[in-house]
Formats: sequence, C-alpha cells, structure tokens
Amino acid sequence: MLFRRHQPAFQTQYAEVRERARAAGRLLPGTPGSLALRAGTGHSYWYRVYYFPPGKQREDLVCKDGDEVALRTMRERIEFSDWMAQQVPTLRKLGFQVADKLTARVLVELHNTGALQAGLVLVGTLAYMAWLNEFGVAVVAARTMDIDLARSDRLALGAPMSFLDTLKSTGLPFSAVPGLTPGDLTTSMKLPGVEGLRVDLLTPGVVLGAPVSIPELSWVAQAVPHYDYLLADPAEAVVLAGWQCIPVRIPQAARFVWHKLYSSVKRREVAKRAKDFQQATLLAAVVNDSEPVALHRACDAAPEAMIAPVRQLLPRLKAELVQHPEAAAVFESCLSVKPQAKRTRTRHSAARRK
Repeated sequence: MLFRRHQPAFQTQYAEVRERARAAGRLLPGTPGSLALRAGTGHSYWYRVYYFPPGKQREDLVCKDGDEVALRTMRERIEFSDWMAQQVPTLRKLGFQVADKLTARVLVELHNTGALQAGLVLVGTLAYMAWLNEFGVAVVAARTMDIDLARSDRLALGAPMSFLDTLKSTGLPFSAVPGLTPGDLTTSMKLPGVEGLRVDLLTPGVVLGAPVSIPELSWVAQAVPHYDYLLADPAEAVVLAGWQCIPVRIPQAARFVWHKLYSSVKRREVAKRAKDFQQATLLAAVVNDSEPVALHRACDAAPEAMIAPVRQLLPRLKAELVQHPEAAAVFESCLSVKPQAKRTRTRHSAARRK
C-alpha cells in the first residue's frame, strides 16, 4: 500500500489544532516569547520578548503599563502560541507533514497581512503535504525548499501591497532572483545559499513561464497552463510548519492530482517530473479511498488539452497502483475514454448532479 491511516486519536488531535488555528486571527511570529516591563523616561511599557528565525531576539511594544485590556489580550495570544508550539512538534513525531521554520515565517507574514485571505492559493509540495494531513494519512515525510503561491483572479486586497516588501518584512534576507538573460523579468525571490528558500508566484497562462503582471502585488508571476482549472474553488486547509499552524487555501485534491500528472509530462526537469508523478499517484490513491467519485468528476471538468498528454501515463499509473486496484480502475476508465465520449459523460454527470 502507498499509505497508511493515522490512528483516530491522532486525527482528532490534528483536527483540534486545525480548528483552533483557523479561529485564532492574527498569529504571533517567532517563538511564543514572554512579557517584560521596561521603565524609562518616566514611563513604563510592556514588551513581548521572543526569538525570530533564524534565532534573533526581538522585542515588540505591547502597551503602556496600566493598560490591562491590551496586556491580557497579549497574554492570551502568547498562551495560544505556546500551546501550538507544543502541539505541532508532537504531530510531527506522530508522522504528520510539517514544513520548516523559515516556511512558517513566510506564511505567517502572508497570513497576517491578509494576502492569503485575499485569494492567494498555496500550491506545489506544501499543498500536497497539507492534503496528506487533511486526509489523515502517513507517508514518508515530504521536503521542499520552495513556497509556490498562485493567483487566479485579482486579489481582494483593501489596498495594493508590495509582494517583495512583504517578504522582506519577515526579517529574512530575501532578494529577487535575476533572470537568465538581460531584460528578463524577475518572478521569484530567494534566500541566500544553494538551498535557500525560494518563493514563486504563479498564475494561469498559455505559455509556460511567461511573465504576467500582478499589479495589486507590484510583482510579476509565471504563467502556467491550465492553472485556471487547478485554482477553481480552492479548499480551506492549514499548513503545519516549524511550531506554527497557518490557515491557507489549497487546490481541490482531485484537481491537484490531474494537474500534477499533466505537469509530470510537460516539465523539462527530470527530477521534478518524477516528483510530480509520485505525488499525483499517491494522492490519487488517497482521494479515491476517501471520495470515490472525486477523480472522475475532476476529470470530467478538465479541459481535453490537459487530459490528452496524461493518457500516455496509463501503463505507469496501473503499475504504480497495483496495490490500489480501485484507483487504477478510475484511471483506466478516465484515460481510455475518447474526447467525444468524455463530453457526453460530462453532460450526463452534470444532469445527475442537478
């Protein structure tokens, strides 16, 4: 079998963490920290003292001494952060997917600025990790040094924001990745070092990698074919990272499977093609085990131009899913259907749903 289920008690523990994180509002960056009273110039002020990745101590002003409401509110936020900082490492030990502290720092900043709530969708390996946790399955831990964010429609921001300035406000030394040739538009940001964390902004487009202006973020995204399909009706989820749990939106799991299979055919890099195929196959087995009709419906909704290249993968899919014959049968059904028959089935499926 490609996966195993977490014990029900572990899934309940994750669900509690998930729900409390989604109701928490703004998240405290860094470690939970503690409160310290500083006196000077005739007045006393309360500060939150904490550590910020990568290990720098910081102090943020909380309130003037005597403001009991503000002080009590911060105490409650620190208590919540401290509780979360105990829960997430425990979930990691139990086999849940947990990203690193630098990823947490970036996602917390995007959450607190409202960019994630405004329509940014988390895609790529982090979305895959989130779905594994959502479905309550345990597999070999995934690793990534990329944060892939996608925007379909214009973000619902109250005012334009600078994507670059937002990442720099994390306190991490992000810099724009230069293009391969002079005049290339920059679409990525990265931390120093060969394995430095990279942040990419993606958007629907016809030509893979073509630059697309995102005016509300003062940035440029990379076009990805059929991303309008992938980003339709994203799901609410969370990402476990460092000692944080950050609310995000991710693509529907079944659509994620089909687009990953498409990417595994179209990507140029052999390693990334293999990773896309592995993630798609494993998640397909999980999705079909949990929601038997989801893969069929997602295939019906997919454009034929996206499904056609995937047909060549059918023998590999059947071989990889030999321990999951029901999922293999879904791919046999979907990828053996001619385009005209697929359109007819789509109409019949829509009629049944009505």
